[in-house]
Amino acid sequence: MPSSDAPAASLVSPEQHGLKKHSDGGWGLAPVQTRSARFASFEHSDFPVITGREAVWKLSPIAKFADLLDGELDGSEFPYSATDAAGVSVSWIDRTDPRIGSAGKPEERASANAWTSFEKALLIRITGEDATEVTVLRDALGTAARAAHIVIEAAPFSNARIVLDNAGDARIVENVEIIVGESANLSVITVQQWNDGAVHLANHFSRVGRDAKLKHIVVSLGGEVVRLNPTTHLAESGADVEAYGLYFADAGQHLEQQVYVHHEAPHTRSRVNYKGALQGEGARTVWIGDVLIGQQATGTDSYEQNRNLVLSEGTRADSIPNLEIETGDIAGAGHASATGRFDDEQLFYLQSRGIPEEEARRLVVRGFLSEIVQQIGSAPLEERLQAVLEAELVGTAL
Repeated sequence: MPSSDAPAASLVSPEQHGLKKHSDGGWGLAPVQTRSARFASFEHSDFPVITGREAVWKLSPIAKFADLLDGELDGSEFPYSATDAAGVSVSWIDRTDPRIGSAGKPEERASANAWTSFEKALLIRITGEDATEVTVLRDALGTAARAAHIVIEAAPFSNARIVLDNAGDARIVENVEIIVGESANLSVITVQQWNDGAVHLANHFSRVGRDAKLKHIVVSLGGEVVRLNPTTHLAESGADVEAYGLYFADAGQHLEQQVYVHHEAPHTRSRVNYKGALQGEGARTVWIGDVLIGQQATGTDSYEQNRNLVLSEGTRADSIPNLEIETGDIAGAGHASATGRFDDEQLFYLQSRGIPEEEARRLVVRGFLSEIVQQIGSAPLEERLQAVLEAELVGTAL
């Protein structure tokens, strides 16, 4: 029997690790019957060592970030700067704050390592009812392995746009909790424009309250490996989420998103739309979209889609939409996925109007990706991202 001061990990059963006992007495992986049944824990040691065969890791280059999965992490306060706005405050809170853990729980080892390691969380609290915007910039994180935790809390009836702007060097694994109060209107845009060689693993956990609306936008353009997985719980009646994603993978880049929307309450709505482009040898993108409509989520209206545009040889785009429905009383649900090259009819139309082929191809790419950029709602940020995308395309052999 373990002693009374034994670590919690020693008390975790094989079943909690997702294992089942076979008839020969051995243990093997148990199939998860529904997305919400995945094992979750705040403790890193509760998760088995990653082999690379797990569903959540089999498409990820785990050798490139082993230090973030199991190594010691710097969990101290990270450097940042934030713009000022009425009705929004930014401050550090202790990890014992009751808001921490209220939006979600880690479902994989990297997320749990960050949760176990961080010392304080950065709290972004929105109370103002007039629309406002705040940008939190991180561009001096350095190359040491780091853990971080951010909490974004939108009070009832508040209204704001929060931009998490990431640049420079980094080796970071983090959790971001987003709490959207009753009738609040919150947009969260996270921009990954890291330097070459940066690694960023992140899990975003959102809880959306009664008649509240969340717009969540992921923009991943820079870094060697960016793996950002947003989870949204539509926890109360009338909750609404629009989840958008934009990514552009160059040679050697790995950009990954595993999106999960859980309709828990009745009369909830979700729209998921991720778009990406790939160019260069070894460019790789992964998109997995899970939507679960629970037994109590009557009247749900849900749709998810992913589109990928392949610009050169030697690239790979994995796109896996999943939809689970546990009630027959819904307004609608669907999903779609497509990966392909240019639309020849679009190119022909542009060329027939006198536009050279190379410029026509760039126009098609810009038009394809601009749909997501235009959802941001901040003119300066939209202009900046359009310029970055233009720079990606200039000189490219499309």
